[in-house]
Amino acid sequence: MDPPGKLTNAPPPEKDTLAVSVVMPCYNARETVSQALDSLRAQTLPDWELILVDDGSDDGTLAVLREAASRDDRLRVIARNHEGIVSALQYGCQNARGSFIARMDADDSAHPDRFRRQVEFMRAHPDVDLCGTGVKMTGGRIGYGRRRYEKWINALVSHEEIVRDLFVECPLAHPTFFMRRDAFEAVGGYQDRGWAEDYDLIMRMALAGKRFGKVAEPLLDWTESPKRLSMRDPRYSPENFRALKRYYLGQSHLRGRSAFHQWGAGEVGKAWLREWDVMKPLAVADINPRKVGRRIHGIPVIWPDVLPGPGETFIVVAVGAPTAREEIRAWLIPRGYRELRDFVFLA
Repeated sequence: MDPPGKLTNAPPPEKDTLAVSVVMPCYNARETVSQALDSLRAQTLPDWELILVDDGSDDGTLAVLREAASRDDRLRVIARNHEGIVSALQYGCQNARGSFIARMDADDSAHPDRFRRQVEFMRAHPDVDLCGTGVKMTGGRIGYGRRRYEKWINALVSHEEIVRDLFVECPLAHPTFFMRRDAFEAVGGYQDRGWAEDYDLIMRMALAGKRFGKVAEPLLDWTESPKRLSMRDPRYSPENFRALKRYYLGQSHLRGRSAFHQWGAGEVGKAWLREWDVMKPLAVADINPRKVGRRIHGIPVIWPDVLPGPGETFIVVAVGAPTAREEIRAWLIPRGYRELRDFVFLA
C-alpha cells in the first residue's frame, strides 16, 4: 500500500483550471463505489475532476479506484491510512483545483444533470455560497421517519427557508453540497469537533453570513443503509446533534442573552431540558395541563400565555412534529413574535 497521502497518479496542476472538484472519501466501499463512479462519468457537465480519497480500505476498494482512474484521467486517487471521514475530506479538499468543490459519497448516485444544474444555479445566483439539490431516498427499507425527513429537506429551497430551519436538522444533504471554494476556505473548511462535520460546516457558514440555496429537483439518489456512517458512528448520535445545536445557539440566537425560554415539554423537549448545561431556560411552555405547574429536569412548566412578550425574551421551540411547528408558529406570529428574532425551532 502507498504511504499515507501519496497520490497514485500524476500530481494536480495549478488550482482554478477546472470548474468543479468532486471530493469522494471511500472506506470499504467496494460493493457500491462502481455505481457511484458510473453516475459521475455520465455527467452532462464535462469540466470536472474527481478526487477519490481511500481512507485505508481493506476490502479491495483501492484496487477498484485505481482501475477506474486508469481509464479516466479526470479521476485522481489518494491512498491513506485510516484516519476517518473528516481527515479524508480535509485532505481531498486541500487537493481540489476547481472554483467549486462538490461532494459525493461512495454509495450514492448522481443524476446526469446534477453538476451542470448546480453550476448554472451558482452562476445565476452569485450571492449563494453553497447550494444543494433535492434528494430521493433509495435502498433498503425506508421507514416513515426517513420519508418524513426526505419531504422536509426537499421543501427547504430558498436561503430564507434553509436558515429558518437551520436548528431543526441539517437542511442540505451533505452528498449534494456544491460550494464556492473561496467561501469554503474562508470559514476553515471541514473541522473535526466530534459531531457531524457537514452540519458544523453549515453552521459556521451561516455565522459568517454566507448564503445558501438549492436546486429543487431530486438530483441525487441518497442510499439508505445500516452500514452508512451516519447510522453507526457516535458523532452522528442525537446527543451529539443536540450538543452541536446548543453550541451554535450560544454563538448566535442566545449570544449575549442572560435569559431565554423553551416551548415544548414532550419527548423532544424533555431531551433538551435534560441536557441544557451552562445555558438553561427560565421556564418551559407547554399546553398539557398535566405538565403545567410542575418542574421537568428542574425547569418550571408554564402556559404559553405566561411567556414574556416579543422583545422581552427569546424562545427555543423544541418539538418534533412539523404540524406542531406550524401550530406554534400560528400562535406566536399573530402575537407579534418574529421568527429568528424572537423564536427559533429545534428538534
